Amino acid sequence: MAEKKEKKIISADTGEEVAAGSKKKEPKAAAPVGNASSLRAGAVILWIIAVVFEVLAVMVALGKLNLTFMSSMAQLIVLLVLDLVCVIIGSQLWKKANHIKPASEKNPLKFWLWNNLGVIVCVIAFVPFIIIALTSKNMDKKTKTIATVVAIIALLIGGVASYDFNPVSVEQQQAAINAISDDVYWSPFGHVYHTHDDCQHLNQSDQLTYGTVEQAIAANRTRLCKTCAKNDNITGVVTDGAVDDVEETAAD
Repeated sequence: MAEKKEKKIISADTGEEVAAGSKKKEPKAAAPVGNASSLRAGAVILWIIAVVFEVLAVMVALGKLNLTFMSSMAQLIVLLVLDLVCVIIGSQLWKKANHIKPASEKNPLKFWLWNNLGVIVCVIAFVPFIIIALTSKNMDKKTKTIATVVAIIALLIGGVASYDFNPVSVEQQQAAINAISDDVYWSPFGHVYHTHDDCQHLNQSDQLTYGTVEQAIAANRTRLCKTCAKNDNITGVVTDGAVDDVEETAAD
């Protein structure tokens, strides 16, 4: 039998290592992690800058802007890359804010739009340029082809990076906070948090972080380990299995 690896446990509050099994005796009150408003403001600023870079790229494509020390192709590539960087960083800040202060899922369309605003911004930041580049008569064929391909690749990369594959709603967050008052644990990877540091699914993790459920969700660990939920008889909380499984367990 493989020897169980000794794990490091790091506090989400202090970033310091604590001994395994030394979980806090008293449950700590759930508190916001970070400032969602500041993160959203930062995201919006970066998205505005991204659109500015797109406008500059459009001006180059239309022949209205020319930096003499760079070729048109180099100008377009640099501007598109800067556009992409701003879109991605802005989207990461926006997703982080959504995990700190989630939206309600009562309106599914609004919930999806709010969680994936970065995807919409990504489309705005690249699609107009692609259309203008394809129809521009100021670029030679080679420059037009390369610029269009770069923009399409940037659109795809930015779209995937901006899409929230692991969204959480305020209802899910509150249900987890109500059901779990003690600290939880999570590994450096994945989207699951655990109520026990010795959970079998953490055996391969050399390092663990502990904190409140809110801290776990803010760190993009939005689902409770199904094994921990079963062992602690926790119901009504989204686990790493299907949501229907949780609902069925709660109904039983």
